[in-house]
Amino acid sequence: MTLFRSPVPVFLAASLLLGSCTQVRPPAEVPAQAGRTFKAVPPTLASVTGATLYQGTYAGLRGDAAYQIEVPANWNGTLVMYAHGYAGTGENLTVAPPPIRAALLAQGYAWAASSYSANYYDVQAGVEDTNALALAFERLTGNKYAKPSKYLIMGVSMGGHITAAAVEKETLATAKNRVNYAAALPLCGVMDEAYQFDWLGDYTLVAAQLAGLGPRTFPQSNYQDLLPAIKQALFTETEGPTWTENEAQGARLREIARRLTGGDRPVFEQGFRLAAYQNAVFSTGGSDGTINGILTRNLYGNEGRVYRWTSDAAPTAAEKTFNDVILRVKADPAANIARPGGLRWLPAVNGQFSVPVLTLHTLGDFYVPFRHQQLYRQAAQASGNGDRLVQRAIRAAGHCEFDGAELVEAFNDLVAWERTGVKPAGDDVLTATTVASPTYGCRFTRKTRAGVEACPATP
Repeated sequence: MTLFRSPVPVFLAASLLLGSCTQVRPPAEVPAQAGRTFKAVPPTLASVTGATLYQGTYAGLRGDAAYQIEVPANWNGTLVMYAHGYAGTGENLTVAPPPIRAALLAQGYAWAASSYSANYYDVQAGVEDTNALALAFERLTGNKYAKPSKYLIMGVSMGGHITAAAVEKETLATAKNRVNYAAALPLCGVMDEAYQFDWLGDYTLVAAQLAGLGPRTFPQSNYQDLLPAIKQALFTETEGPTWTENEAQGARLREIARRLTGGDRPVFEQGFRLAAYQNAVFSTGGSDGTINGILTRNLYGNEGRVYRWTSDAAPTAAEKTFNDVILRVKADPAANIARPGGLRWLPAVNGQFSVPVLTLHTLGDFYVPFRHQQLYRQAAQASGNGDRLVQRAIRAAGHCEFDGAELVEAFNDLVAWERTGVKPAGDDVLTATTVASPTYGCRFTRKTRAGVEACPATP
């Protein structure tokens, strides 16, 4: 489940001499992703009684993409677009239905999903291809149905990023394919694109430094070779489904991670110790900041970041020394700038939306941390959109570890909000004492997970 691993070539330059004068155009920057090719795999999803399923391939941003569209006999006119999560770096493009497929059909909603026309962390293709599929609904269903009266969008993980970006003001102004969604449901999503890659860069860099193997230059190209020694210096157990940090540098790593990912909160430690997500985050160590060729320049930077493992008012002497010696990296300010005539290579989530948005996020998520919700709330409030955002914390340790009842409830509450204007309840994600409460997240958690303290029974 790794996101971005090996550094890739990032610049493709071209020079042009015009006429007899020696006039040279500046190099054109094209990300490595633009030169990659993929293969859309025709889907073979089985149909269900009472609905008509359409599936095949269609033209996407970078080539063909696979699609699925399903329309119930009692269709209510609304089309729900589903954006899947990160699918790796392989050649094959595959598509899957939304996790609440049965509930959508039972309530009369049609749904559609795209494989996207590219793998890797290509949110640009995800937004454009999802929108293109929505706009092709009539054609791909043989003109059997009228144009949808309303479009909704939902997605998980990277698909949550796609979902949030799809309703941004910037996307509506710059996308090639534009859809006016009535509401959005980002689930376990990347809600601040810069933070996500700062988090991955910070954790792997801090771990190396605490292990005594911190780099002198960026990127640390031998990181994966050093990883066994880094893990040995910080953890006493890394072979089973859960890891155990040691009481020295490992405990410091845990506490730095706690502060970087949203502060003290229930379920953080269970999430921190899950092997699958530790491995996923560590697999990004040594990356060059281009997100595996999605960008041409380094997005990661930690200038001015103060790493803390204590809660004292001021850093301890040991913390000061640590911050003095750790490598400082400057992000390239032009790494992800707005582009004329299209979306950014990595579409932005700025909190500038004009429709109801409801999010779910698990408290222990170590891969796409809960901190995303805090940053998204701050961005929405800064843009005057605080009243358009409802957020819910779920007491689970894993990434996107939602129960079906939690997802269906969130979807139903979102569509009722959009239809009636009555805003549903949510959680406060910013007040530190609230988030740190032992019962935080109980309000919308509908299933007690193994290893997670049960919520008090309601009277």
